[in-house]
Amino acid sequence: MAAQSSNELVMSRKRKRDGSNGETEEGERLGKIPRCTVGLKNPAPFADELEPADKKPYQRVTMEEAKKGTPLSRPVRVYADGIFDVFHSGHARALMQAKRLFPNSHLIVGVCSDELTHKYKGFTVMNEDERYDAIRHCRYVDEVVRNAPWTLTPEFLAKHRIDFVAHDDIPYSSAGSDDVYKHIKEAGMFAPTQRTEGISTSDIITRIVRDYDVYVRRNLQRGYTAKELNVSFINEKKYHLQERVDKVKRKVRDVEEKSKEFVQKVEEKSIDLIQKWEEKSREFIGNFLQMFGPEGALKHMLKEGKGRMLQAISPRQSPNSSPSRDERSPSPTFRLPFFSKTSPPPSPPHPSGARGYLISEDDDEDDEEEEEEEDDN
Repeated sequence: MAAQSSNELVMSRKRKRDGSNGETEEGERLGKIPRCTVGLKNPAPFADELEPADKKPYQRVTMEEAKKGTPLSRPVRVYADGIFDVFHSGHARALMQAKRLFPNSHLIVGVCSDELTHKYKGFTVMNEDERYDAIRHCRYVDEVVRNAPWTLTPEFLAKHRIDFVAHDDIPYSSAGSDDVYKHIKEAGMFAPTQRTEGISTSDIITRIVRDYDVYVRRNLQRGYTAKELNVSFINEKKYHLQERVDKVKRKVRDVEEKSKEFVQKVEEKSIDLIQKWEEKSREFIGNFLQMFGPEGALKHMLKEGKGRMLQAISPRQSPNSSPSRDERSPSPTFRLPFFSKTSPPPSPPHPSGARGYLISEDDDEDDEEEEEEEDDN
């Protein structure tokens, strides 16, 4: 049940391919599916290598019975055929749809031989053995029929006990018939599947043919010889020359990319340096203005120093309340050294005069002023 629910989740996703690249377009994105191990270890067996089927008479199941579900011992036998050249995801998805048509199914895949394919459809890239082996290793396949018929006959359907035939609903005209599945549809045994747009064997071959030179040069580089690739001597030299030219172009592109990266790094670093320089310059200008500006610290320092110098140079003024000269106390008297302290008071002045007399500081100052006036005269 878990595997069935996970398959339903996968199939419910919208899938659309664009052109030949097989790119998926955004559609419904569901949650993650449960992790499970399918347990397939061996490739699907070939029909001619299996033991003979049950000897019970062949009796088909109806579409209603198949959709409701059959017993495990009686799976619905679904047949899908094709060429399956260059096996790709479109083939795998078609087989997945055929396997999941009914709850309990056994998928038989018929692969046409090289002889029939070359006769009715054209030359193949892979031979029949390679195509058989590719189908055997598809996880949805239960049984492989080698050398399958181009048109299904009642005998073939009865031999392999086929209940339904799965294929896309587009009429397949071939072998002189408008639709090789017409009689299967009329018998009610046809179960349609959907084609995967944008991917087919013809599309893949078209890509290779379109880019032929590219793939030839690719294989020459990988060691294939010109003979193996069916390339002439001149073309071989041409491809080698083109390869050398492309190498030079790649080197030039690499140098251009590296130079662009270098220039970009230099620009980024230069921008960082300029920004840092601008920040530092603004910081320097701000510091300069703080120091030497009109109201800078230097001006205040000079003013303060000038005031201190003027204060130190100019004399201090006397206080306003200091006494005048007349109010000063009398200066102490001094005696000449040849007068003793106990000498008697001097006698009145005499023309002959005595040698000893008292001299005060005021008298000395008056004498000095008189001497200066005389000198000026």
